[in-house]
Amino acid sequence: QVQLVESGGGLVQPGGSLTLSCTGSGSILSAYTMAWYRQAPGTQRELVATISRGAIGNYADSVKGRFAISRDNGKNTVYLQMNSLKPEDTAVYYCYGELAAPGGRVYSYWGQGTQVTVSS
Repeated sequence: QVQLVESGGGLVQPGGSLTLSCTGSGSILSAYTMAWYRQAPGTQRELVATISRGAIGNYADSVKGRFAISRDNGKNTVYLQMNSLKPEDTAVYYCYGELAAPGGRVYSYWGQGTQVTVSS
């Protein structure tokens, strides 16, 4: 069974940094587009950043210049380096991946989410 498992969330002061990781496990042939989304209480889930298999990243305007998305294709892992964190970055962060199973069919998967809280 394929799963995406996130780690690295926690409590950080404003201006601080955190790095989130998300690793795919199970029978994965390859990973294509991967992304991070976030959802704050009472709001819709929003896209934070995406990264192609060729490591081209795109970012929401709200995080440009502060967050960096990267990946390790050999480990089926995507990272989100978050710097200069603000209270408004507080949310549950979700990993998303388009993963190919043996046989080549591509499916979409979500991680379980990891809480990031930015507060003094």
